[in-house]
Amino acid sequence: MNQNPPSPSSEHGIEKTKSAFLHQCTNVPIANIIPLKSLRPAVKSSLKYMQILASIKEVGLIEPPAVVPDPNKQNHFLLLDGHLRIEALKDLGSTAVDCIIATDDDTYSYNKRINRLAAVQDHKMIVNAIERGVSAERIGSALDLSPETVRQRFRLLDGICAEAAEILSDKPCPAHIFRILKKMKPIRQIEAAELMEGQRNYSLSFATAILASTTAQHLVTEHNKKTRKSDDALPSSDSMERLERELAALQTQNKAIEDSYGPDVLHLTVIRGYLGGVLSCASIVNWLAKNQPDYLREFQKIAEMSELPFSKKN
Repeated sequence: MNQNPPSPSSEHGIEKTKSAFLHQCTNVPIANIIPLKSLRPAVKSSLKYMQILASIKEVGLIEPPAVVPDPNKQNHFLLLDGHLRIEALKDLGSTAVDCIIATDDDTYSYNKRINRLAAVQDHKMIVNAIERGVSAERIGSALDLSPETVRQRFRLLDGICAEAAEILSDKPCPAHIFRILKKMKPIRQIEAAELMEGQRNYSLSFATAILASTTAQHLVTEHNKKTRKSDDALPSSDSMERLERELAALQTQNKAIEDSYGPDVLHLTVIRGYLGGVLSCASIVNWLAKNQPDYLREFQKIAEMSELPFSKKN
């Protein structure tokens, strides 16, 4: 028997993955780049755009835009990712830019699919930059922030215990959360971080509620002194303790739901399939309607379910 020789891509049983873009950037005239979406006029006054503009002005373009060749126009490209960067370059008077050339018109792997920088990660980057000798003024110029704001971010974790910082290291919580945590003692900081993680709620109002429910012995001394004058305006200690118990109970309940969710969905799928078959029999449905109408209604509800009741968003 004649056998075809193995192709280079499948030699030794190893399939070569096709690269999604060319290995080298290409310098492209900005006039030849066609945006795939139009930007709102207000976008140029947004904080994000101002930071991009300041960063390019101070340190240059860090992340090249991603483009794909226009099939209908030679030497022209469709812009897949980097619309704000291209607009900033235009405003700065640039006429060409180094671009990543994609081989497929696919935006799956671009910025809309990445995780944004958490406050702790932002803090670590600023710490590394300052330790390497970069001034707060230059970092501020690159990020369109005041030097004082940069210094505040540099001191973000001062007074935060390592365990709480680790819990929140990759969570989308704003920097203001850490100011609230600093008013608590380390053990309470850990409890608060676990509560926010368990509820997936990193809002300022939730952190403030946790602070309000914290007993005096778990607050730092300075915060205790400041709050003594306004004790009459605060809820009673009994109310705070009850709120704390309810938050802890809610966290435990959510954890139990998370642990059982997978098996429960599997059971629901099996039961739905079985009841669907049972209710497709007209004689069984007629018998249930005459003798057990309550059971029939419940069976029909289960057969029509698409998700578990507690999985629905409020």
